[in-house]
Amino acid sequence: MTHDPDQHASLGAMYSDYFLDYASYVILERAVPHLHDGLKPVQRRILHSLRELDDGRYNKVANVVGNTMKYHPHGDQSIGDAMVQLGQKDLLIDTQGNWGNTLTGDGAAAPRYIEARLTKFALEVAFNPKTTKWLPSYDGRNQEPMTLPMKFPLLLAQGVEGIAVGLACKILPHNFNELVSAAVAYLRNEPFELLPDFPTGGIMDASEYRDGIRGGKVRVRARIDIEKKGILRITEIPFGTTTGGLMDSIVSAADKNKIKIQKIEDNTAAHADILVYLPSGVDPENSRDALYAFTDCELSISPNSGVILDGKPAFLGVSDILRQTTDLTRGLLKMELEIRLHELGDKWHFSSLEKIFIENRIYRDIEEAETWEAVLKAIDDGLEPFKKLLKREVTEEDLIRLTEIRIKRISKFNSFKADEEIRGIEKDIAETEKNLRNLTRYTIRWYENLGKKYGKERQRMTEISSFERVDRTQVVAATETLYLDAKNGFAGTSLKKEEALEKCSMLDDIIIFTADGKMRVTKVADKFFVGPRPLRVAVFRKDEDIIYSMIYRDGKDGNIMAKRFTVGGITRDKDYDLTKGTRGSKVLYFKWHSTNEESSAQMLLVHLKSALRIRNLVRPLHFAEFGIKGRGSQGNIVTKHPVEKILIAPKDYTP
Repeated sequence: MTHDPDQHASLGAMYSDYFLDYASYVILERAVPHLHDGLKPVQRRILHSLRELDDGRYNKVANVVGNTMKYHPHGDQSIGDAMVQLGQKDLLIDTQGNWGNTLTGDGAAAPRYIEARLTKFALEVAFNPKTTKWLPSYDGRNQEPMTLPMKFPLLLAQGVEGIAVGLACKILPHNFNELVSAAVAYLRNEPFELLPDFPTGGIMDASEYRDGIRGGKVRVRARIDIEKKGILRITEIPFGTTTGGLMDSIVSAADKNKIKIQKIEDNTAAHADILVYLPSGVDPENSRDALYAFTDCELSISPNSGVILDGKPAFLGVSDILRQTTDLTRGLLKMELEIRLHELGDKWHFSSLEKIFIENRIYRDIEEAETWEAVLKAIDDGLEPFKKLLKREVTEEDLIRLTEIRIKRISKFNSFKADEEIRGIEKDIAETEKNLRNLTRYTIRWYENLGKKYGKERQRMTEISSFERVDRTQVVAATETLYLDAKNGFAGTSLKKEEALEKCSMLDDIIIFTADGKMRVTKVADKFFVGPRPLRVAVFRKDEDIIYSMIYRDGKDGNIMAKRFTVGGITRDKDYDLTKGTRGSKVLYFKWHSTNEESSAQMLLVHLKSALRIRNLVRPLHFAEFGIKGRGSQGNIVTKHPVEKILIAPKDYTP
């Protein structure tokens, strides 16, 4: 592309123009597939080159790559890589040799060692020079297809991923037979639904797939079986990962003490087979959940169905893509029927001409003709009485073809066989016209036959299910211990000489209650400040139903308040006031218990300080009489007098 330097007002405008040209080129000619055939340009050129070289035998991939370079001006490496990816999808290319392993991530052998040819399926659905639109190659020496006349939703069957300039696409693969069924359902005006199906199998939750448009997602899990006590076997892996990458993620999680494993063993060959050995005493169910939570055994995949349509990028749901490609297939089948009808008409016309020409010995009329024009005129005059039997006019080309009939064919001409052949052509014409009149039914039969021929071994690989996301805090291995240095006001996992509180993991949150009536939740760490003499330091579990009972003094000389509360939702590292927030407030009593413990009915004795006019210095307080409220409640007044101490009442106490 050439540019006129004078057309740009500034250097910035020139770069903006050049960048737009580059971005358009990458989007349209490199990274994003075309809706009509589901192929990127390099893939289309590889298939066209394979068809050009096709003689039924395998071709060296190096030879195919070399031939493709006539159409794709970007080097042999990119062509070879794209061809290997096509071959690994096991749909259009019949491969021979070491084409790599998508399970393990092993690469293919060098192009000079591996071979390929088109599959029968590809030959049936992807090629027809009579319905192909052609354009010149980059150097003008050859013709290449604008798009292949694809009579199948290949884009959805293979899936595709590409990153362009400011644009990306990711269409997930779908099941062959389900695509055929969906196309038939659409042609019959019946509802259908399409969900991904991955060659690596696994278990999929597609409840948020959203028809494959931007913003949707699917979650895919490895299939993990509990082989026997202490052994987990992974037999299917999530799409987008490899057995090596999966094992690395498991080892990494074990190194970070998120899961406990003894060793891991890879026996993958044709199918995934990874053994995870667990230490004795470890719960295998919990370990399986931990693999889903902390490793690549569960992945979230976000589709983005971007395609090229009418020369520009478009974003369509997979249902719309199927509808449009099915309409395209019906249109291509119509074109093929119309072309066949025209060819059958020509065949009938010439077969009838030939019969008339030979049976009526018109060839003898040219014996005395001295010029070429006289020969053609003699034949035309001889055919004149029979032209009313024909369905179209006799052209000069027809007359020339009659002159090319050999004497041997004339001498062996059989009128009965000629009539039989013409009746066969008429039968084919009638059948073709019938198919054109009932084009939708014909298209449905075409899809159904395609499914019968090529769908027997293409059953669904990925199980469709529904599963909740694993809560990491519930399955992480508690390999650390939380310690408390109450005197200096610090807690953490590294204070091994201090008081041990409980087991924890590095993913846990810690809840802290201080003597001045503050509450805070923070992330566990090697060492963190909790304040001197904290009332409670513990692992914070959101699903744990705990009721807190607290008596506090409001300010330095304020009322004595009592409250029962639950914690509820929190923001990490934020200080919450459990009192009224008055300066000098102090917690006098603090206890906690789960909702199913009887201690909630515990009786307390509040001892007041001696003072004039106070007769009863001991007052009972029963927390069961207080309602359970949120942490922000201020509580109820117990007394306005100073308190000396608070004791638990004896079991036999009677007020």
